[in-house]
Amino acid sequence: MKRRVHVLGTGGTIAGAQPDPGHYGYKAATYGVDWLLKAVPGLDGLAHLSGEQVANIGSQDMDNAVWLALARRLAEVLASPEADAALITHGTDTLEETSYFLSLVTASDKPVVMVGSMRPATAISADGPANIYNGVAVAADPRAAGRGTLLCLNDEVHCARNAVKTGTMNASAFSSMARGLAGVVSAGRVEWFEPAPRGRGAVRRFSLEGVEALPRVDILYAHAGMSSDLVDAAIASGAQGIVIAGVGAGNMSARVTARLAEAVEGGVAVVRSSRVVSAMVLRNVELDDDRLGFVAAGDLNAAKSRVLLALALMETCNPQRIQEIFQQC
Repeated sequence: MKRRVHVLGTGGTIAGAQPDPGHYGYKAATYGVDWLLKAVPGLDGLAHLSGEQVANIGSQDMDNAVWLALARRLAEVLASPEADAALITHGTDTLEETSYFLSLVTASDKPVVMVGSMRPATAISADGPANIYNGVAVAADPRAAGRGTLLCLNDEVHCARNAVKTGTMNASAFSSMARGLAGVVSAGRVEWFEPAPRGRGAVRRFSLEGVEALPRVDILYAHAGMSSDLVDAAIASGAQGIVIAGVGAGNMSARVTARLAEAVEGGVAVVRSSRVVSAMVLRNVELDDDRLGFVAAGDLNAAKSRVLLALALMETCNPQRIQEIFQQC
């Protein structure tokens, strides 16, 4: 019996149009979800499909307000007996952030799969149709249940927590880094790998009940000669949390470290991540987090650390408690 997959469209390159096939440029979010589904042959053999447009933007314009609207609509879809799973089409620029956010706030164990593409819909050898086809296959697979939000691109299946965009041009632009893939899928056939630790989605989830806006969290990119007035600007603009994309294992200059320690005393949460592609930022390594009141991000990059810190700040501003949340998620 075919399962029922509801598709939520948000725009992105996968819905983009390339006016001139001889040039790389294109306009994202040109086509709607119905057009995308009709462009993929054989989908009706995989599942019963329905769809709607939640947003139609390039994912560089994704923001907290769209996240909240998408999360609430997704929760409604998954709560309905009319849907067995959900597929979300999304641009790749912020796909890793949106997918991680959804993994942290989605309570249902029904499959949630996100797909995007590196080439627009009208490009030669567009990768979107194959990603949609395989994404529907993954969403319709009962074994996808309980694995948290998944990403399906380039014949690979990633857990949202692990996926990182590592390329800007070719179709193999996403990696699950040290934690590894959740599985592979080709021509609609899914092969699952043994689940890694945390491989079945987030250990804990956050409630959005009554939440109209997320706390502001800014990311500061560490570099040689970094000035501490960047910290001042973030705080003056209303940041309740700051994530440092630090050099190496989450380090930064002495003057920035000192200013961030003052910010912690003033009630601002500070998380140390890294600007390195494959990084591990451990507590009390490089800097004395216990003394400074900082939180170590572990293997979460700066973008995902921002997502988790914003959600954690809805519950607490205590650094020790935030550190526990980072270790859980």
